[in-house]
Amino acid sequence: VQPKQAERAQAPAARESRSQERPAPEPGRDATRAPERPTAAPGLDASKVPDAPARTAPAVAAVPDEAQALLARQMAASASTLDELRQHMAAFDGCNLKFTAKNLVFADGNPNAELMLVGEAPGRDEDLEGLPFVGRSGRLLDRMLAAIGLDRTSAYIANVIPWRPPGNRTPTPHETEICRPFIERQIELVNPKLLVSLGGPSAKTLLNTTEGILRLRGNWRTHTTASGTIIPAMPTLHPAYLLRTPAHKKLAWRDFLEVKAKLKALE
Repeated sequence: VQPKQAERAQAPAARESRSQERPAPEPGRDATRAPERPTAAPGLDASKVPDAPARTAPAVAAVPDEAQALLARQMAASASTLDELRQHMAAFDGCNLKFTAKNLVFADGNPNAELMLVGEAPGRDEDLEGLPFVGRSGRLLDRMLAAIGLDRTSAYIANVIPWRPPGNRTPTPHETEICRPFIERQIELVNPKLLVSLGGPSAKTLLNTTEGILRLRGNWRTHTTASGTIIPAMPTLHPAYLLRTPAHKKLAWRDFLEVKAKLKALE
């Protein structure tokens, strides 16, 4: 056999050998799957083939925080009664939480009471009923009040945020600042002798502090209204936290005993 004829005879075998050396597809991958990116047509520069447009999330309308916070302050200040304040809050569209909540959760209890309690924001049950503290944490709060001889006829209950955040998430600082004028005006109109902040977010908002609730609780602080009235305030643990951390119920009990003693001293 001539050398060239031998080379031609060996070529098919070599090609077959090379094809057997190619690695098998990875497990779970389709060996016949087309490439994800299109290849350039002959004569085109592959580097100039445009990528597919990236998917973008649908636009979400954002409320301009500064403008709406100013509007909230104006609307809150113009309310001369609790009924007017409720109406102004119901008409206020400056907080995006309103558009995902079912109800405005304004307040519950006695507006003439000496004690006012302020939580953070409504949960699912509160959103459905339009009243604060009606779920599991509300039932615990009722028992805590009963332990010091009070109930909802002798206390007034509200939240810093009057609309439920989606999924019970923590309200953002912007949402809190937008809603702050309403709860501050609500406190001013009720004019309680004592204020109880339930949980860290409420305490930080009403007492203008960055301290954590475990450092704040058990110590009397003050809340000053826009008109200059100084109200003694007791920060304590939120009932929802106590349900998750029952070992700390004894701390809240001590705080409520302080509230009971203070109310008696003010008689």
